[in-house]
Amino acid sequence: MQTLATTIKTWGQDLGFSQIGITDTDLSPYEARFLAWLEKGLHGEMDYLEKHGKKRYRPAELLPGTIRIISVRLNYLPPETSIKQVLNNPQKAYISRYALGRDYHQLMRKRLEKLAEKINAKAMQHGYRAFCDSAPVLEKPIAEKAGIGWIGKHTNLINSKAGSWFFLGEIYTNLPLPIDAPMTKSHCGSCQRCIDVCPTAAIIAPYQLDARRCISYLTIELRGSIPLELRPLIGNRIYGCDDCQLFCPWNKFAKPTDEKDFHPRHQLHSPELIDLFAWSGETFLQKTEGSAIRRIGYECWLRNIAVALGNAPRNDMIIAALKSRLHHPSALVREHVEWALARQRGQVRTKDK
Repeated sequence: MQTLATTIKTWGQDLGFSQIGITDTDLSPYEARFLAWLEKGLHGEMDYLEKHGKKRYRPAELLPGTIRIISVRLNYLPPETSIKQVLNNPQKAYISRYALGRDYHQLMRKRLEKLAEKINAKAMQHGYRAFCDSAPVLEKPIAEKAGIGWIGKHTNLINSKAGSWFFLGEIYTNLPLPIDAPMTKSHCGSCQRCIDVCPTAAIIAPYQLDARRCISYLTIELRGSIPLELRPLIGNRIYGCDDCQLFCPWNKFAKPTDEKDFHPRHQLHSPELIDLFAWSGETFLQKTEGSAIRRIGYECWLRNIAVALGNAPRNDMIIAALKSRLHHPSALVREHVEWALARQRGQVRTKDK
């Protein structure tokens, strides 16, 4: 089994994974923390986090017979995407860097399946299942236990040699593989830059995230109206937010990915807000084919861009663009367009700013 574990890590590197660790299935230290977070309602409308009973934090109940978990990470940061320049230009649209290229789910799953098949052939049949953000799995706790990194104060996983710009995936298995040393200590120290820079103060305490205030939640997970008091804080972020990673000192060790599929498509690393707002539904589907962005749908796409346009400095072209959507069939879109127009015209009430 020791030889097999070493071989698995070599195979993983050959398949392009940045790192592989192996752990057992005891997630009890994380169970109470997760349940307390749910009890506080900090997950917002992400009801799927409450489903599946204990399967999320008791792996053997999700896949009976599981005794080990192979955890992998894959770097995704595209090279030279002018992150700060885009964030500082209110005419531009900022899209979280993980979503600039092709959807990672399919790429990760295919590679995990290939790795599992190799293990299966070598071990002469075993039970396994591969996951990548596709089932009730506590990915970050598993990765922490597998020695991939530690969960930082922003609740993302951090690796001391690679920062935090990476995806996670898992293979559940019934093979009694030797486990790796877990990461038992946070190396964030006294630093709280992620807390200080969060635009909406979503990191309410070290290691505690109120998803209801998080821009990634507001622009991706939330399907209804974005709370009025949070709209001005979103700035020009139309899909996700990277600020807590962008300002994390550990990310000075992050290296750009070699995965071409994660490189920007359709110039989405630095697009003009007005150009994106002009997309038709058909254009949205065409430009987001094979992208994680398509998940939010065209309606939320327009909702998010309308907010960003409302946050931009007054501009006649922006006002004209917003007016073109005033009679959109979606009440959700119309509401955010009207708010944005009022912002552009300086008519928003103080409490709504």
